[in-house]
Amino acid sequence: MSPLLEIRGLRGGYGQVEVLRGVDLVVQAGETVALLGSNGAGKSTLNNVICGIYPAWAGSVLFDGKDLSRAHYRDVVKAGLIQVPEGRKVFPNLTVLENLELGSFTRARERRAANLEKVFGIFPRLRERLPQLAGTMSGGEQQMLAIGRGLMAEPRLLILDEPSLGLSPLLVDEMFGLIRKLHDDGLAVLLVEQNVGQSLEIADRAYVMENGSIRFSGQPAELLGSDELRRAYLGL
Repeated sequence: MSPLLEIRGLRGGYGQVEVLRGVDLVVQAGETVALLGSNGAGKSTLNNVICGIYPAWAGSVLFDGKDLSRAHYRDVVKAGLIQVPEGRKVFPNLTVLENLELGSFTRARERRAANLEKVFGIFPRLRERLPQLAGTMSGGEQQMLAIGRGLMAEPRLLILDEPSLGLSPLLVDEMFGLIRKLHDDGLAVLLVEQNVGQSLEIADRAYVMENGSIRFSGQPAELLGSDELRRAYLGL
């Protein structure tokens, strides 16, 4: 069976600065894959090239058998490859409901009402806050809203970029519990995180990125079980 997402020899960056130096990465349908690495390793750049926000300089991005290497980001969303970017990026001056409805602007518009109910099933708190302006919510609530907006587009693969960033320890636990539930429901997730311990607890496989290249690919247990790998790439 061919992978849901297959990245081969991907190079790219912004301006004249090359950030990605031949990245290979695979996500199978229904799999949670952790992409780990320190700040500046190239993780967010990789997300943005995959999603069509930055152009790929070389290499390929295949999603569900389609070549999206140089596709417009709207076509990437239409294919069901949805990113929840780092820093939440909700629309602060729109209500919770308006933010959620925007999630289905390009994809799954005709099933908006049913998908709203699904999102409320996962995040009951959002139902209580529908008329509230998103900018007045707490960081944790904004993160729920950002993920809920991503789910409104009926993703085939959800890329979560640093979802635990800036959250309290209690909310971090809640966030990883939610990601585990999405996995149990059969959604493929690419989890881009600096929170190594909890990411490896819920991931089926892991990649470690350093200086724009993949340095490790394999099972979480293999990464955690090697003192050398833990020291070299995880600072543990």
